Amino acid sequence: MSRAEPIDCRRFTGYKPCAPGKLCEGCAEREPRGTRVLVVNLDALGAVIQATALLPAMRRAWPDAEISWVTLAGNIPALEGNPHLARVMPYDFETVSILGALRFDVAVNLDKTGRSAALLELVRAPEKRGFGLSGAGAIRPANEGARELYRLGLDDEFKFRGNAKPGTRLLTEAAGLEWKRDPYVLALADRELEFVRAYRAAHGLEKHYAVGFNTGASGVLPHKKLTEEQWVELVRRVGGEVESARVLLLGGRAETERNARIAEAAGVPVIQTPTTEGLRRGIGYVAACDAVVTGDTSAMHMAIALERWTVAWFGPTCAQEIDLYDLGVKVVSGEPCAPCWKRVCDHDAACLKSAALDAIVEGVRAGRGKASSL
Repeated sequence: MSRAEPIDCRRFTGYKPCAPGKLCEGCAEREPRGTRVLVVNLDALGAVIQATALLPAMRRAWPDAEISWVTLAGNIPALEGNPHLARVMPYDFETVSILGALRFDVAVNLDKTGRSAALLELVRAPEKRGFGLSGAGAIRPANEGARELYRLGLDDEFKFRGNAKPGTRLLTEAAGLEWKRDPYVLALADRELEFVRAYRAAHGLEKHYAVGFNTGASGVLPHKKLTEEQWVELVRRVGGEVESARVLLLGGRAETERNARIAEAAGVPVIQTPTTEGLRRGIGYVAACDAVVTGDTSAMHMAIALERWTVAWFGPTCAQEIDLYDLGVKVVSGEPCAPCWKRVCDHDAACLKSAALDAIVEGVRAGRGKASSL
């Protein structure tokens, strides 16, 4: 074997054989690497889950592709077991060092952030798409297809009122790919599906309409989540007004105390799902629901990916950028100042205070029997 002729096989690492005692020479089971594609998508968990909708389009464009994805370490569990991905790498010094030595055929950055754009510039690939970084440090579109999504970040009127495309389409076009309204790709392993079924059986959910309330949101836009008082009212109303409904409270560590307060104040039976068992188990609790009520959060994207009926409330963010794939209802603020994407509200949280709880209850009622089976 010469340096000029490396082994072209997905399983070849140069470190050890792919199986004990197996030799590369004469192997009839080699799997050529195909088109080498790198996806850079570091930031918000929900955005990473949404971006998985690009993977079927990539597979159509490059059927033989070996797709690598680099993201923040905390997001990696959401990509676990994804059938389209050859590897998922954490964004850290080691990964950046390795990427600097590798060669790809196509590199795509989906984040409009300085660090992600800089990484696209550093990667060795003859074709780059999405967002790069100028020599002066400004984010720039790396290809013609990315210009519309690029404009969305600079033109508030276009973003809030002019654009009618969902984010999945904007991302797909920014990556220079054909949009066919492909679904998200969030894979559950057999053992995880078994856990979901066992959890539903243990709580008698097969006899009920299991409605999950995702009560939290990231601290970036605090008004994306309803107040505790609003959740308490919804718990009482959905539990009392929607036929066979059983309410589950969903969330992560940040929602532990919040969910306990909501459950106590509601004064009616609710299921508090564990909040400290990690992201994959949290995805499982979303999967255990038939419907999910949520703000524009990562849990919303989980519900969409898992084909749960989704009742999504939108105040400061843009409802038109979310595709529920005909499995849900959007409850959108009617306040003239919404959407705004502001971290600090100038109008005393008007969109939050006027959230249409009646419409949310009706949205939940409309979803009975609509969720896909797991």
